[in-house]
Amino acid sequence: MNDKVTTISPIDGRVYVERPFADQTAIAEALYLGKRAQQHWCRVPLAERAALCNRAVDAFVANKAAIAEEISWMMGRPIRYAGGEVDGLAERARYMIGVAEEALAPVRLPEKPGFERYIKREALGLVLVVAPWNFPYLTAINAVMPAIMAGNTVILKHSAQTPLCAERLRDAFDAAGLPKGVFQYLHLSHPDTGALIQAPEVDYVAFTGSVAGGAAVEQAAAGRFIGVGLELGGKDPAYVRADADIEQAVDTAIDGAFFNSGQSCCGIERIYVHADVYDSFVAKAVALVKGYRLGRSDDPETTLGPLVRAGAADFVRGQIAEAVALGATAHINPADFPLDKPGTPYLAPQVLTGVNHGMRVMTEESFGPVVGIQKVRSDEEAIALMNDSDFGLTAAIFTRDVATGVALGEQLHTGTFFINRCDYLDPALAWSGVKQSGRGCTLSKLGYESLTRPKSFHIKLPS
Repeated sequence: MNDKVTTISPIDGRVYVERPFADQTAIAEALYLGKRAQQHWCRVPLAERAALCNRAVDAFVANKAAIAEEISWMMGRPIRYAGGEVDGLAERARYMIGVAEEALAPVRLPEKPGFERYIKREALGLVLVVAPWNFPYLTAINAVMPAIMAGNTVILKHSAQTPLCAERLRDAFDAAGLPKGVFQYLHLSHPDTGALIQAPEVDYVAFTGSVAGGAAVEQAAAGRFIGVGLELGGKDPAYVRADADIEQAVDTAIDGAFFNSGQSCCGIERIYVHADVYDSFVAKAVALVKGYRLGRSDDPETTLGPLVRAGAADFVRGQIAEAVALGATAHINPADFPLDKPGTPYLAPQVLTGVNHGMRVMTEESFGPVVGIQKVRSDEEAIALMNDSDFGLTAAIFTRDVATGVALGEQLHTGTFFINRCDYLDPALAWSGVKQSGRGCTLSKLGYESLTRPKSFHIKLPS
C-alpha cells in the first residue's frame, strides 16, 4: 500500500515533493486539537480574529516568489502567471475578513412589547476543507478564511498534487500567532479522507473537485446530518452576440478558455457566436491562439504550460480526435508546437469549428486547452445550447446591449452570469453552481451562512 504523497511535476516528470500520509494517531490528535481549540476560538472577539487573519495574509504574501515557483513546479502554471494566485488569495481573504462583522451581526427583529428577540450566527465547530490542485490557494481560502473568521477551527486536506500549499498556509497562520489547533492540515489517502468525513468531530465539509469526488463526499457524509458544500465541475459557455465588441470578446473569451491550460472549473469550454460575426470571431481567435508559446512552466517566456499529468492531456487529445472524426475542423496544427507529444502532459492548444452537441468536446468537461466554437443564428438558439448541459457554474454573454444581455442572463441556468467578461471570481459576489456544478455558496456575505448556524433568542422581559 502506498504510504506517502508523491507529487510528480508536469514540467519534467520527476518527483517534486514526497510527504508521508498522516497515521491514525496523527488524525486522532488533529481532531482532538481542533475540537478543543474551537471551544476557545469561538469566544475570541471578532476584531482579534481579524487582526490575526490579516497578519497571516501579510506573512503569506511576503513569500510570494517562493510560493509562485512551487505552484509552477507542482501543477504546471507558467511562472509568469503563478504569482497572481498569491495576489488573488490576498484579495479574497481580506474581503472575507472585512465583511465578517456585517455577515455575522445578530439579526434584530422589530420591537415587541415585553420581549427581546434576535438571531445570532454561531460557529459550527470543526470544518474539514478538501481542496484541489488547479487553483490550489484560491479554492482553499474560499472556505478556510471565512470558517476561521466565523469562529470555527479548520483541518485542510489538500490535493496530493499540491501538498506544499497546505504547509505554506500553516506557516502563514503560525507566523501570525494563530492559536494551536485553529488551523491544521493532514496529508491523507482517499480512504482516510472518507473516514475523516465520517468522524463525529467533523461538523462541516467544504469540497472542491470533480463530480465523482463530490458524490464520494456526499456518500461518506450520508446519515451524519452535517452540511456539505460542493464546488464541482463546469462546461461553461460564452455567447458572442452580433452587436459585441469583437476584439474585446475574442481577447476575453479566449483567455478564459486557455488560461491555466484550460484547467479551470469556470473556464470557457464552449463558445457560441452569432452568424453575422462568426467568421470574424473565428479568424481573430485562431490568430490569437497561434501566438501562444507552449513550454516548461519555469520558463518566463512560456504562456501555455503543460497539463497536470499526461493522462489529462491524452484525455483531451481523445476528445479532439473524436470531434474531428465526426466532422469538426481543427484550426491549430500541433506540429507548430513541437513539445506536443502523445503520452506527455504537453498539449498544443486547439480551436475547433463545425462542432455540435453530439460531440463530447461540447458536452463533457475537457479541463484542457481546447475550445469549440459553434455558429448560431439567434439569441434563442444560443440560450438553448448554453442551457443544454449537465453543468451550471458560470456563463458569459458579450454584447453592447446590457439590458438585453441581462434579460438573456435571467434565462440561463448558472451560478454566476457575466456580461463582457468571464472566468473571474469577485469576492463580493456569491460563488455557487447549479446542476452537477455543485451546491452551496462561498465568498460574499452569503458565504458565511453555510459556515454558521442560526440560534434564536426569545426573551420575555420581567414585568
